Amino acid sequence: MASEKVETIVAGNYLEMEREEEDSKSTSSKLSKLFWHGGSVYDAWFSCASNQVAQVLLTLPYSFSQLGMVSGIVFQLFYGVMGSWTAYLITALYVEYRTRKEREKVDFRNHVIQWFEVLDGLLGKHWRNLGLFFNCTFLLFGSVIQLIACASNIYYINDNLDKRTWTYIFGACCATTVFIPSFHNYRIWSFLGLIMTTYTAWYMTIASLIHGQVEEVTHSGPTKLVLYFTGATNILYTFGGHAVTVEIMHAMWKPQKFKMIYLIATLYVLTLTLPSASAVYWAFGDMLLTHSNALSLLPRTGFRDIAVILMLIHQFITFGFACTPLYFVWEKFVGVHETKSLLKRALVRLPVVVPIWFLAIIFPFFGPINSTVGSLLVSFTVYIIPALAHMVTFASAPARENAVERPPSMLGGWVGSYSINVFVVLWVLVVGFGLGGWASLLNFIHQIKTFGLFAKCYQCPHKA
Repeated sequence: MASEKVETIVAGNYLEMEREEEDSKSTSSKLSKLFWHGGSVYDAWFSCASNQVAQVLLTLPYSFSQLGMVSGIVFQLFYGVMGSWTAYLITALYVEYRTRKEREKVDFRNHVIQWFEVLDGLLGKHWRNLGLFFNCTFLLFGSVIQLIACASNIYYINDNLDKRTWTYIFGACCATTVFIPSFHNYRIWSFLGLIMTTYTAWYMTIASLIHGQVEEVTHSGPTKLVLYFTGATNILYTFGGHAVTVEIMHAMWKPQKFKMIYLIATLYVLTLTLPSASAVYWAFGDMLLTHSNALSLLPRTGFRDIAVILMLIHQFITFGFACTPLYFVWEKFVGVHETKSLLKRALVRLPVVVPIWFLAIIFPFFGPINSTVGSLLVSFTVYIIPALAHMVTFASAPARENAVERPPSMLGGWVGSYSINVFVVLWVLVVGFGLGGWASLLNFIHQIKTFGLFAKCYQCPHKA
């Protein structure tokens, strides 16, 4: 009876939201709805796939040069599966939290649920604080990485300005994301973003095969443990894009349909990352060890310039993806989250962009920063904390019996779920955070010693 009551309440809430959506169609233009306001399964899939691959597509060949071809492929497949599993755990915890709250008649139509609130509602304030710290710090540096990527990419089209100056310019451009209210409004951007990364991935693959192997090419990786685990954590970061899963789910008209979306998005992303990284590494080999942006090695053609421009636009989109949850947190802290004034919310959001801009200028290390963020932040944010939270939430027999979302029977039900969660926590803690953190920090410190803080032109052909 309890489960039937929950389903009725949840279904009723979604029906109410759908009716509200239908009513709104009569008061606003259909064109605006087509491009601006999305909450379907397809919107969520485009958001997940577009957000997951992003600029890391350009650094995966660099990771292959550190790992070697075989390890690079294996780690992509392994972390792709692991990332899909922990995204499923986040989904299950979101559904559990939202169902409990709706049973208490809480209305979320003017409030975006976030990961730290899920942890707070299910496990208490200590878990909330833990989730808030790691999630916000990861998204902060995720936004920083997008700015660094913008400057790194545009330099290969126009080197009249150094990368640091380009960072100033793109910081101002990305600040305009404060005007995008929520993930509901990323429909056209998510769709275009995935087209852009698809083009770039297949351009990299085809251009590398046409170019062929450079003279006396060598594929010596892996040669050092530091490089090996740095490359592995960059791939850990690649499939750790579900730090915004809760916000994407909440933007759906029927969040309970999210279950398999992340897995399907991951499978598509693998069709982009595996061929492109393998082909570029095959063509250029160890040269990638000193060229963390794969576009820097490919010959300048019209096709390459198109790829650069498309990735610039995509990085603007991904900056918005990473920053929007931070905007929400800041809005809630200031007390304007539920206001309907878009201008007021945009003005309140602006201070969030400033530290991101500043950090991108201090640490312009395209490639190495991905690995560092992956090992120290992604490891906890999207792997360890969700696995632990799922185990603790459903530790008692009553909690498991009344769970809204039960683990798949094909994976062994609750026993299988707990076994997988324990493995995820131990693996990521030891390999991702421990060995990966050690390797990434050493590599990051090496970049600081080599190029210095506030580097004017990181890894430029001619240092400004």
